[in-house]
Amino acid sequence: MQQITVRVPASTSNLGPGFDCLGVALRIYNKVTVTSGPLPEQPDPEIVSQAAERFFKQARRRTLPFSFSIVEEVPRSRGLGSSATIRLGILFGLNLLAGEPLDQSTLFHLCAELEGHPDNAAPATFGGFTVVRTPHSDVRSTQGVDPILQRFDVSPQLYFVLLVPELEIRTSTARKLLPSKISHAAAVENCGNACAITAAFASKNYKQLQGAFVDFVHQPFRAKLIPFLASVIAAAERAGALGAFLSGSGSTICAVTLQDPDRVAAAMKRAAKAPSRTIVTRADNRGVYVISSPIPVH
Repeated sequence: MQQITVRVPASTSNLGPGFDCLGVALRIYNKVTVTSGPLPEQPDPEIVSQAAERFFKQARRRTLPFSFSIVEEVPRSRGLGSSATIRLGILFGLNLLAGEPLDQSTLFHLCAELEGHPDNAAPATFGGFTVVRTPHSDVRSTQGVDPILQRFDVSPQLYFVLLVPELEIRTSTARKLLPSKISHAAAVENCGNACAITAAFASKNYKQLQGAFVDFVHQPFRAKLIPFLASVIAAAERAGALGAFLSGSGSTICAVTLQDPDRVAAAMKRAAKAPSRTIVTRADNRGVYVISSPIPVH
C-alpha cells in the first residue's frame, strides 16, 4: 500500500475583465491524500471518479483501486478554485502511484478539461499569475484543444484580501446569468483592461493595476447574486486597494493592495453588511506540490 499527499493552492480567477483567461494562485491550500490498495467503504464523489476515469484513460493504464482523503482549507463554492484543487490532487496522486506516465502539462490539460475552463487549473498547477488562451474553441469549454499558457511570479509585496461571504454560488448557476452577446465598446474596454492587468503582473509594476479591474462581461450580471458587490469594491478602493473584483463566479470578492491589507479587509467587511469573513494572503508561486510520497518525484 502506497500513500501520496499533494498540496494544491486555491486560486482567484478572471481578475475582473480576464474572463476564463487570468488567474493567480493563493497561499490557501487543500491537501489531497491518495492511497493505493483495496477500497474501503468510501463512496466516490463524482468529482473524484471523473478525474480518476479521465486519468486512466489518458495514461492508458489499468484502473488501480485507491482511496482518498481531503483536508480542506479552501472554501467550497466561493470562486476560489476548490474543485480544481481536488481534481488536481487526485490527478497528481494517481500519476505518482502509476509511475508518472503523464507530465505536469498534460495533467493541467486534463484538469482544465474537467473544469470546463482553464483559469483555475493553470495557477493551481503552475503557481503565480497565469494567462491562458484556448484557440478555436467555445470560451465555455476546453474540450479537445490544448490551452496555451504563460506564467509570471508574483511579488510577496502584493496582498490579496478576500471577503468570503457565507453565501455559496455554484459556477453553473453563475454562468447561466451571462448574456450571449455584449457591445463592441464593452468588448474593447475589457480587452484593454485585461491587457493592462497582464502587463502589470509581467512587469511587476503593480501600481498600474489601479483602475484595470473594471469588467463588462460577467460581473454586472453576476451582481444579481451578490447585491453588495459594488459597495464592497468601492470600500476596498477607498481604503487604499489598487482595485477589487469578483473572484471567479463568486461569492468571494478579492481586493489587491500594496499597503494596509488589514484596513482594506475591515472596510470590505463593513461594506458587505452580510455574514462573511476576511482572509489576507499572498500569491503562491509554487503551484501543486507533493508533500509526502514513498516514490521519488521527478
